[in-house]
Amino acid sequence: MSKAAAIRAAEAALGMSEAQLTNILAQVKQKEATLRQAQIDMDRTYIRAPVTGVVVNRAVSSGQTVAASLQTPVLFTIAQDLKQMQVEASIVEADVSRFKLGQAVTFTVDAYPGRLFTGSVKQIRKAPKTIQNIVTYVVVISAENPDELLVPGMTANLQVVVSRRVGVLKVPNMALRFRPAEQAEDGIKAEAATINTAQSATSGLVFVLNNGHIVPKTLRLGITDGRDTEVVAGDLKEGELIVVGKPSTQTASDRTFSFHLR
Repeated sequence: MSKAAAIRAAEAALGMSEAQLTNILAQVKQKEATLRQAQIDMDRTYIRAPVTGVVVNRAVSSGQTVAASLQTPVLFTIAQDLKQMQVEASIVEADVSRFKLGQAVTFTVDAYPGRLFTGSVKQIRKAPKTIQNIVTYVVVISAENPDELLVPGMTANLQVVVSRRVGVLKVPNMALRFRPAEQAEDGIKAEAATINTAQSATSGLVFVLNNGHIVPKTLRLGITDGRDTEVVAGDLKEGELIVVGKPSTQTASDRTFSFHLR
């Protein structure tokens, strides 16, 4: 073999070695990419909570395969801070206009019947919900929970102050509903016996004891809390005895229950 042929053979062998080296380097980069992808997949097998809090509900168990889809699966429900709670109250459409942002609210829960919790209106959502032809709106109430007595899922009974009166005369609603039998026989009826909490300045009728006789008196009524009603106008004075009812078992004396007006 001539010298020139030997040089060409050596150059061909060198070119082949370089091609093999390039191929091997490409395979190394491919393996490195596969390793990085495996490391990413391994890191993603550890699911970390986005916030620090208390786990309220766990939907998966350790070792369970979680499949990613178009909808993100719920793994855990975490309460970030149980010292700050919110109550979502369903309010019927007739009463939602009475709620204002920042309004004071008191409520009780069945777990602590003797404990009164306080809060304030944080949000009035505009989206209506219709259940059995009844339209309701969700009112969100923010409440402090320093002792962590309140937990998610409790049922709350709310009381909201929508109006306030100070130093007024009031009568119990029992007196407004009372009607003596003898008055009904004589045809004397109430001008307005039903008390509607959504209206003000309605009419009502009460009966007062005067020298042993029951005397009717017509009143103009204001707001009510379900037990007592404000007296706006009428011939009724503080300290008068008003009739609220009779015993269920009538006796010969036909006694009448009454108490002093406040």
